[in-house]
Amino acid sequence: MIKIKINGAEREVAQGTSFEEIAAGVQSQYDGMIALAVQNGRIRELFKKVTRSCEVEFLTIKDAEGFRTYVRTATMLFLKAVFDLYGSDAAQKSTVEFTIGHGYYIDVHGLVPVTEESAEKIRLRMQELSEKKVPFMKRLYMLEDAMELFKEKGMSDKENLFRYRIGQSVNLYEMDGFYDYYYGYMLPNAGYVKKYEITPYANGFMLLLPTRSNPDVVAPFEDREKLFATMEASQEWGAKAGIETVGDLNDQVCRDSVNDLILVQEAEQERKIGEIAKDIVSRGNVKFIMIAGPSSSGKTSFSHRLSIQLRTLGKVPHPIALDDYFVNREQTPRDENGDYNFECLEALDVKKFNDDMMKLLAGERVELPTFNFKIGKREYRGNFKQLGKDDILVIEGIHGLNNKMSYALPDESKYKIYISALTTLNIDNHNRIATTDGRLLRRMVRDARTRGSSAQRTIQMWPSVRRGEEENIFPFQEEADAMFNSSQIYELAVMKTYAVPLLYQIPKEAPEYFEARRLLKFLDYFLNVPAESLPNNSICREFVGGSCFNV
Repeated sequence: MIKIKINGAEREVAQGTSFEEIAAGVQSQYDGMIALAVQNGRIRELFKKVTRSCEVEFLTIKDAEGFRTYVRTATMLFLKAVFDLYGSDAAQKSTVEFTIGHGYYIDVHGLVPVTEESAEKIRLRMQELSEKKVPFMKRLYMLEDAMELFKEKGMSDKENLFRYRIGQSVNLYEMDGFYDYYYGYMLPNAGYVKKYEITPYANGFMLLLPTRSNPDVVAPFEDREKLFATMEASQEWGAKAGIETVGDLNDQVCRDSVNDLILVQEAEQERKIGEIAKDIVSRGNVKFIMIAGPSSSGKTSFSHRLSIQLRTLGKVPHPIALDDYFVNREQTPRDENGDYNFECLEALDVKKFNDDMMKLLAGERVELPTFNFKIGKREYRGNFKQLGKDDILVIEGIHGLNNKMSYALPDESKYKIYISALTTLNIDNHNRIATTDGRLLRRMVRDARTRGSSAQRTIQMWPSVRRGEEENIFPFQEEADAMFNSSQIYELAVMKTYAVPLLYQIPKEAPEYFEARRLLKFLDYFLNVPAESLPNNSICREFVGGSCFNV
């Protein structure tokens, strides 16, 4: 027998007891299904065994890493069902592309009929596997043997990915004859995946799963047509460029053709910004361009580049930040923890903003405020504006798409733009890159450069930032007149140089350590791309430095 400590209480267990068995005895102490163990500060999958005395904690699916584990396990279960019903080729070539709301879009590339009947067959097969509690077996392969297996199973995406791996071995998961690779942890068996729905969508299916905050309920699918079209267009552009996975990108780096790729994508982004500018001008009555997007979307660089395009069309743009309409600090609402809530609509003087904008629309001369963040007060410094025939205001802020922010302005005078870094590059066919990871790395690099903020602090703040986005930005995405994807297919290879040293600074005892290790492992897939190759007006420059704009 060996001694273990759980939540401060000691108990004895037989040597070789699995964490899954131990978890069963303490599940009632946790709010949420236990998904992973933490042994002496190291995350362990539940099928691992205890071999010595240690301290153990558990993570549930309400924890970030536990929830990712649930999603990963449900994804492999879906693909195993496709494997059983439609064959190996259909499973291996299906692509887990991106999320729409709480749905995970999986493109089956014409290898599975996209029908309600097929969706039900897949769901029922997943249910059978879940009821049988079919195990996920983790197997260690020498890299050469794994590459041979990838080749044999038609997993060319993984074969290409691991051509660039420095290590000597790789872990694969096997589920009753179906082999796959995942970067991250897995639950012990299919019986843990109880909540999911499958619905046909576009060229594939939406795998609908619960949320971290409400893991017992699968919410109905909310279609977001404009967002899907924007992400699908970006994915198709990457496919035409021959870059759908990290392995493809690494190929470009090795062939020394990444500089051409950068120039081509920068030109493509400039073309899209120009098209948005033309659409604005063609409407005739637009005086207010409202730009909104989540943190680290590149809103400032985009605003500058859009303004340049508007100038080429005869317009005179003027930037306005909604942040200048913050209420004075003592009037700022507080959240449930007693901290200032700068992201809610009530943190802004909405009435004053509308009054000023309506006066400008009427041709009056108006003095606009500037918010002094050091003293927490709005000030007036002689910033007068009066709109002429060709003048147009470019207004940036997180509430720009919310009609409550601009309630007084006529609809025809407004043009709304949603911008975000919508990552569509995959690690491989079955390992998608979360859009939030790209934005987190952007913010981490920028905050370290411009604010002297540590990566630990950025990761610590990120959940609060994400909550604000979920409440104040994402619900209004579909109200935009245009969407712009600021993500660049090569940018994570650029960010790697800056982010890796920052992540290594996070100490092992810090709560943010697990997230740092996850991001380091993720970045390890990429070969470096030097920032010197970036044009000085690149959106990426807003984060790594060297931009020609005041960002």
